[in-house]
Amino acid sequence: MSKKVVVIGEAREGSLRNVTFEAIAAGKIISDGGEVIGVLCGSGDLQESGKEMVYYGADRVVTVSHDELQTYTADGYSQAVSAVIEDEDPEGIVMGHTSIGKELTPKLASKLETGLISDATEVVNEGGNIVFTRPIYSGKAFEKKEITDGLVFATIRPNNIPPLNRDDSLSGEVTAKEVEVKGIRTIIKELIRKSSEGVDLSEAKVIVAGGRGVKSSEGFEPLEELADVLGGTVGASRGACDAGYCDYSLQIGQTGKVVTPDLYIACGISGAIQHLAGMSNSKVIVAINKDPEANIFNVADYGIVGDLFDVVPKLIEELKELNVNA
Repeated sequence: MSKKVVVIGEAREGSLRNVTFEAIAAGKIISDGGEVIGVLCGSGDLQESGKEMVYYGADRVVTVSHDELQTYTADGYSQAVSAVIEDEDPEGIVMGHTSIGKELTPKLASKLETGLISDATEVVNEGGNIVFTRPIYSGKAFEKKEITDGLVFATIRPNNIPPLNRDDSLSGEVTAKEVEVKGIRTIIKELIRKSSEGVDLSEAKVIVAGGRGVKSSEGFEPLEELADVLGGTVGASRGACDAGYCDYSLQIGQTGKVVTPDLYIACGISGAIQHLAGMSNSKVIVAINKDPEANIFNVADYGIVGDLFDVVPKLIEELKELNVNA
């Protein structure tokens, strides 16, 4: 049976995050031929971002622009999104499992007095029943959740559900809704961003990660070059962050970011269970480590036993000759 599904979009510095388009694709599966409505919150003119959601499959988009929504707060966004949900009365709601999604969706679910399936890596429509797959026990196992009745509310892990192909010929109404946003208890005085330049870690297709084996902050330089050649970004284990080799914004693992890139290259990472929890579902894992007994080799698809300072420069040289990122 077809459903009306609301997809909550997310932007960063004025540009829609890729997980928004992945959420639209998931919304299409859940709707089963029904209507998919995008929701965008922010300040200023959101018309172009709304059109972008339409090009990726949303049937129409509702935008809520307000000065109090210029910077994300759970108070402000929950008021804006709740107003749209109340108007639309959907059978399904989808959002990305991002830092914002992880805070906002439980708040909305509580208001709606409904359940929430978080961090889904797969969405399947089985005869009208929606089945979600999500990791449990730090990624060591997976469980399937089937929704047979009531509101379908879920967050999806970035970089797992392929977005639909962009089609600029698609048309859909982008309407602005006025919402009274008030009683904000959180005041953002200053926003300091500490993150790697370029591709966002959670959405990166290629990640080159360093551990304690990089030995210093300078040790990350060849990793950054390799990531640049591959069109990816750099990550790190907690050990490297604790040692002061890099900022904690690069941390991947149980207490850091969970990533699922197409290619994950682990350099000088032993493979502690906490780190594996954040990257073991990567599609292809390459491990470079001097210790042939390192635990990282147990999850790697390809392993290279050797000093990363010898191996990585050779990889860079070979890849440049192949012009791999052309």
